[in-house]
Parts: sequence; structure tokens; C-alpha cells
Amino acid sequence: MTNRVPLMAGNWKMNLDHLEANHLVQGLAMALQDDNHDYTACEVLVLPPFTDIRTVQTIVDADDLDIKYGAQDVSVHDNGAYTGEVSASMLTKLGCTYVVVGHSERREYHGESDALVGAKARKTLDTGMIPIMCCGEALEVRRAGTHVEFVLGQVRAALKGWSAGDVARIVIAYEPIWAIGTGETATAADAQEVCSAIREALRIDYGDTTADAVRVLYGGSAKPGNIKELMAQADVDGALVGGASLKADSFAAMVNFYA
Repeated sequence: MTNRVPLMAGNWKMNLDHLEANHLVQGLAMALQDDNHDYTACEVLVLPPFTDIRTVQTIVDADDLDIKYGAQDVSVHDNGAYTGEVSASMLTKLGCTYVVVGHSERREYHGESDALVGAKARKTLDTGMIPIMCCGEALEVRRAGTHVEFVLGQVRAALKGWSAGDVARIVIAYEPIWAIGTGETATAADAQEVCSAIREALRIDYGDTTADAVRVLYGGSAKPGNIKELMAQADVDGALVGGASLKADSFAAMVNFYA
């Protein structure tokens, strides 16, 4: 994994109100303190619903925590008559450092295209935050054996026209759709196959420096029981964690995979 710092990102999805968010972040901080977690060995990130972000910010700032936080989506618009949208500048004002873009649930339920995902990633980067750009295949694509081609197509379409320097600053999350929330998990070898292919595509398109800088996460029913094997893969630099991030002890166990 060279000098890439692993990243464990907890995607809370549409779970937990602001009171529950308070308890979870405090519990996570305590669990990591008890484990003597080294934040230079693994970066810790929580991705709450929009309504919880201010609460998380308050806890992190008040207790001077090293836990980072971000958002699950962002608008491509700066402001205006876009009911229900949240702008990148609103997120930066709240201290967010990461934004997930193109999660499979956004693609499926909101019809987000590769072009829109790329635009959201661009907006995120341009406002000083780091996009976590998601990609992944459905079960029928996997069964057809065209999953690598499909995923690389998503990545290249979203990053069309980007410079090597900008690509080097993003995070890519590979999430096989058939493994999200189903209890089914891609094997460590499955994850490595696609994460490695993503890195090699970046190497071809943008060069060694960029390819070696980009962190590629795995997402899809990652949990304490499989995290060590996943993290042992050369091109898996962390995980985008769903359900297992909603409990302080399980997420802390994943963060401390290296122990």
C-alpha cells in the first residue's frame, strides 16, 4: 500500500438523529482512546446525515477529536432555487473534509449519471474537500464477467477531462452493488481484482504518481470479521462501511484492523 494512509469511512446513510449521533461519536472516541488508536496508522471518518453534521462538528471541536467527518452527498449548484439541495460551501462552513459522491443508492434511486457524479466530485474538490467517488457493478454485470470493464467505464467517464494532479487528491470507493447491505461480501480476492484494475487504469491515464497516491476503498458489507483480510490486499486502502459503522465498538474494531 506504499505510503497511502488507510481510511475507514463510516457511512451512516439515513440513520441516527442528532442525539444518537452525539452518543455514537462520543462512544467511538472513547473506544478508540481505550484501544490507543494511532490516527496516523488509519484515518477515521464518519459520514452522518445532513441534520447531524452540526452536532458532530460541535463534539469534534469541543473535545478536540481527531475523528473527521463529512457528508453523504452535495449539490453541483452554489446557491439558489434548488429545494432540498445542500451546497459545498455550506458543508465547508460546517468543517466537513470529505463528501461521498455517486453512491450506488444515489445512482439507483435518484438517477445520478457518471457525468453528474464527476461534476459533484469536481465541486467538492474545488471547495477544498475530498470527494469519495463511488463505483460498482450490479449482480448481472458480475455474472456476465464484465465487471472490471464496467467499473473502469464509470471511473473514466466521471473523471473525463481531469488533470493528474486533481485526480491524485480524490478517494475512490469500489462498492459491488450486490454486496451492499445484503450480507454478501465480495471476497478479498474479488475486491483486490477490481481495486487493482482501478489503480492500473489510473496509472495508464494519469501516470505512476497519481496512481500510487489515490486511495481505493472497498465497500459492501465490510465488517470486523472480514476487515483484516480485505486490508491485507495490496490495492485496498480502507473501507466505506455501512451498518457496521452504526455501532461504536464494531467500527472501532475495524479502524484498529492493524493492531
